[in-house]
Amino acid sequence: MPDSPADDALLDDDVQALADLKESYQKLRDELSQVIVGQESVIEQIAICLFSRGHSLLMGVPGLAKTLLISRLAETIDLSFNRIQFTPDLMPMDITGTEILQQNDDGTRAFKFEKGPVFSQIVLADEINRAPAKTQAAMLEAMQEHRVTAAGHTYELEQPFFVLATQNPIEQEGTYPLPEAQLDRFMFMIVVEYPTREEEMLIAKTTTGAAIPKLEPVMDGETILKYQSLVRRIPVPDHLYQFAVDFVRRTRPESEEAPEWLKPLVSWGAGPRAVQNLILGARARAALYGSYMVRQEDLVAVTEAVLQHRIVRTFAAESQGVTCTQIIKRLVEERIAEQAE
Repeated sequence: MPDSPADDALLDDDVQALADLKESYQKLRDELSQVIVGQESVIEQIAICLFSRGHSLLMGVPGLAKTLLISRLAETIDLSFNRIQFTPDLMPMDITGTEILQQNDDGTRAFKFEKGPVFSQIVLADEINRAPAKTQAAMLEAMQEHRVTAAGHTYELEQPFFVLATQNPIEQEGTYPLPEAQLDRFMFMIVVEYPTREEEMLIAKTTTGAAIPKLEPVMDGETILKYQSLVRRIPVPDHLYQFAVDFVRRTRPESEEAPEWLKPLVSWGAGPRAVQNLILGARARAALYGSYMVRQEDLVAVTEAVLQHRIVRTFAAESQGVTCTQIIKRLVEERIAEQAE
């Protein structure tokens, strides 16, 4: 008996909204292409996180336009934007804000809360692993709860709220590695690769001449909230829920579902949040491509970004040079081969 979708079909209004989302995404890519050369996969993954209400961690060496991409993205979607440069002396109040004593017109004095840079709809957390643990914890609350607690008061963050953090993989001196709990809050870890030879030639030609053009906004916050709601209504067939659950369980070495070859390579596998993000990411990708239902290719396309920061390798795997990406790709290949049998 074939699997039936776990969700109801899209309504007529949803179908039109889906077409609008696909068109808006294409306009977004066109605008960013004026200043960003290549990086199509990175832009797609950031858009998936944005429309899934998730946060992204961009990993890449300096000079790959990570910061430029994020700042220009804020221009194209007309949201408030702040950049926080994380440093070892950065304190929690430097990002959340603090109370200051002010004198009123009548001569009395009172404390007033001055909001920090985290009170923005898009926050670029540049080199997030350079901040100490207590500052990372303050950012963690904002990411998870979409609110800030300061001086005994709680302040809600304006929606949509989206954190894009960057991290340098080659320079670890003076850094504080992100705890697993905070890494798990990032929906995707997006690896920014070196450009191709042709792209690097184009970068040399386009970035050493005239001034970089100013980009036009293609959508606003209200539109993004509408698209975020739409993404969560994209139907997912039951067999893809099973695919996601089975796949994540196979990353856990203590699980009966884990293959024997994986057990000496992985000390900790992904948790339930990985399943949630696989489904959400697949829904968002299907929406970006105008699909009325999640396909297996959507789920497979997001596995690497969802899982590579949620799998902890053993010393044996590190010494053998086995990467999380290689482990994930092998799991995908085996799972698809099983279906074909």
